[in-house]
Amino acid sequence: MRYLPLLLVALALLGLAWLSRRSRLVSQTLLYGFLGLLALTMLLPFFWMFVLSTHLTADIYTNPPPFWFGSNLAANYRAMNEAVNVGRSFFNSLLVATAHTSLVLLFCSMGGYAFSVYDFPGKRTLFAIVLATMMIPGIAGIIPWFFLITKLGWINNFLALIIPGAANAFGIFWMRQYCQNNVPVSLMEAAKIDGCPEWRIFFRVVAPILLPAYSALGIMQFVNVWNDFMVPMLVLRDANMRTLPIMLSYMRGDPTRGTNLGAMMLASTLTVLPLLIAFLSASKYFMSGLTAGAIKE
Repeated sequence: MRYLPLLLVALALLGLAWLSRRSRLVSQTLLYGFLGLLALTMLLPFFWMFVLSTHLTADIYTNPPPFWFGSNLAANYRAMNEAVNVGRSFFNSLLVATAHTSLVLLFCSMGGYAFSVYDFPGKRTLFAIVLATMMIPGIAGIIPWFFLITKLGWINNFLALIIPGAANAFGIFWMRQYCQNNVPVSLMEAAKIDGCPEWRIFFRVVAPILLPAYSALGIMQFVNVWNDFMVPMLVLRDANMRTLPIMLSYMRGDPTRGTNLGAMMLASTLTVLPLLIAFLSASKYFMSGLTAGAIKE
């Protein structure tokens, strides 16, 4: 039975390939219908989370569970605010994710631009070292990282979440590849002939071209920081500095009251909603940033 979905997908693709020879219109209709059904299947868990956030815990445990909106949203909202300070946690997550993403876009684009445009001694070796750091899992360096954060006095400080990783290897590699494929050398040479200094060439000429790469890298970094649990749990001790993932962990269970699933689903909805809005707002640039350089004209 576990191979049944794969078999159905294979049969659907074979059917589409056969129909494409008979009728292009029919095949396109079936293809779009299949992709639409697949998209709805992917969105179903998010929709169900929104639905459960409007029900009480007793309603959620019924069999079958509810699949449409209820009338207990206000009660879940009050219970959520009694358990944790959601507004403060939301502000903390937004501050950390926005500041870290902004620094990543600035430093990684400058590093990728330098590796793409300039020639300097040891360039290939240095870039190979940068790529080699991508093979080391982050958890392997968590102990020396924690000692360093302690020496810097960043325990219970948002700087421990914002500064480290602001010039990460993946971001530099991403921006370097985009610069090589999409930034024409002739444009920079023309700017130099006109007397533009290097910083103006980067910020006024190159940066607008990098907008799709900025959008794609920014969304990926924003989601990673927004969902990060381990690092905030290690360094943030004050209850007023909790980010949303930590806040959700404190809502999981209380020995005296138990877990309020409706309030927890509402908090999860508020946590996921900004990510969906950010992705939908920048989806056009995100997809163009992912596919840039894949097709040569």
